[in-house]
Amino acid sequence: MHPKIDEQVESRLAESDIRYTRGRRQVVEALAKAEGPRSASDLHSDLDRDLPLSSLYRSLSVLTEADVLAPHHGNGRIVRYELAEWLVGHHHHTRCEICGSIDDIELSKESETALVEMVSSATVARHFVATGHSLEIVGRCRPCS
Repeated sequence: MHPKIDEQVESRLAESDIRYTRGRRQVVEALAKAEGPRSASDLHSDLDRDLPLSSLYRSLSVLTEADVLAPHHGNGRIVRYELAEWLVGHHHHTRCEICGSIDDIELSKESETALVEMVSSATVARHFVATGHSLEIVGRCRPCS
């Protein structure tokens, strides 16, 4: 894991008097290495088996509440987690409507600019000030096609 991410998370948690426990550090490290959002089940398989599932869920909850993790709701009740954008940068997602897998995608600079302009255009008439945006493209992944 990039040391800067670890330091930033530790600092963010300290601001709220939250301990950066070994289990929380393991979750952050696993998500920093992951290619796209991961479910609790995926993370449990990835992590040291001595981290009980109940501790994993508590860590996910605490880290989400501290805005270290971003939850993504896929198909059914499965929630997948990734590091928040302030840690890893702005990006978008594809989501398979069959299996629920979620993958990261980055738009070209031109496409991102066009998306920002669309968001601005759509919100100005409603007197809404957008502070961010996300794009999720829904379809079918290769194995489900």
